[in-house]
Amino acid sequence: MNKPLVNPEIGQQIRDWRPYYEAKLGFRNHWYPVMYSTDLAEGEVKPGKLLGEDLLVRRSGGTVHCIKDQCLHRGVPLSRKVECYGKDTITCWYHGWTYQWADGTLCDILTDPSSKLIGTRALKTYPVQEAKGMVFVFLGDVAAGAQPPALATDLPPGFLDPDRAAYGIRRLVKANWRLGAENGFDTTHIFIHKDSPFITGRDSALPLGFASAGTLQLDLREDPAASRGVVDCMAQHYRPLFEATLDGQTVLRSRAPTGKHNTIHTISLWMPGILSVENHPEADMVQYEFYTPHDADHHMYYQVIEKSGVTDAAQEAAFRAECESLHEPLALRGINDDDLWAREAMQGFYADDWGWLEEQLFEQDRNLLEWRRLASRCQRGIQTLAHVQGGA
Repeated sequence: MNKPLVNPEIGQQIRDWRPYYEAKLGFRNHWYPVMYSTDLAEGEVKPGKLLGEDLLVRRSGGTVHCIKDQCLHRGVPLSRKVECYGKDTITCWYHGWTYQWADGTLCDILTDPSSKLIGTRALKTYPVQEAKGMVFVFLGDVAAGAQPPALATDLPPGFLDPDRAAYGIRRLVKANWRLGAENGFDTTHIFIHKDSPFITGRDSALPLGFASAGTLQLDLREDPAASRGVVDCMAQHYRPLFEATLDGQTVLRSRAPTGKHNTIHTISLWMPGILSVENHPEADMVQYEFYTPHDADHHMYYQVIEKSGVTDAAQEAAFRAECESLHEPLALRGINDDDLWAREAMQGFYADDWGWLEEQLFEQDRNLLEWRRLASRCQRGIQTLAHVQGGA
């Protein structure tokens, strides 16, 4: 019997967001990025991992294919020694079992071409789409002859708009994907950015925190045929704090309270785990953060900046140059490096699952609770150890 991925005793005490608690490996039957398009040249084969499942990806004739990285015969990883004797097949280095990239069919066995198994077995394959310079894989179950849900339903609204140029980086973070998502959506975590080089480098009026300015109103989007997420209009709901006091004495001040660069007005968190920060790092840009489950203790952190109104190659080249010289060092790394070590610092508290009961949330964490509830209602399935081990 497989050991439970999460402690069922704890799950019984979590009522209105138990599926979220159980999704330690992420939500199944959703689209996730597995790499950037520029990471995969024509004819190249690369391994990847999503929700604990080992994948193998190849670009052939401009089309990207994805199969399970495990030979059916004795279970060895095909990626241990990639052998492709044709553009449409991959051969296991151990005994010569050969599979079609397109549908996973066992099309030949080089060490026994008369085997009756040929044509009767198939490796698991995964639907693939490329968009905005990213390779997305549908990690889940699709019935024969059926299609997975539209990619747009697992992306924030506007992400696929044709007039937007995209620039991104990715990093593996030593923390569960839920800690990444909640760190990004956590309103008062802005306190960790008080020494960020972004503040002085961009003359940014970044506050120390946000106090409630009244009853918090969150916009919940749950249409199953569209993007599903929680929208928090920060400019309407919070009062920025540029000074912190103890016993009536000011102990901290924002480094640039009168800064002219004031961008963040609305943040939102979308299924299956993507943050959207509007008007950041510039007023005509949006920063997206994908917290893609890698395994139970790590997530792949994709950071993408999109700029609207980009209509030709020259504008796109100028945008990329601006990102490389300014926005990547100051925003994607300057600000978000703080987030990486904050998530990793939380990992130990939640690793054995008891942290989900022992945490003591306060008023400003209501958006996190609403996210947990919405994710529990809108998920299409929960990834389990059985899926990882059996590929079912």
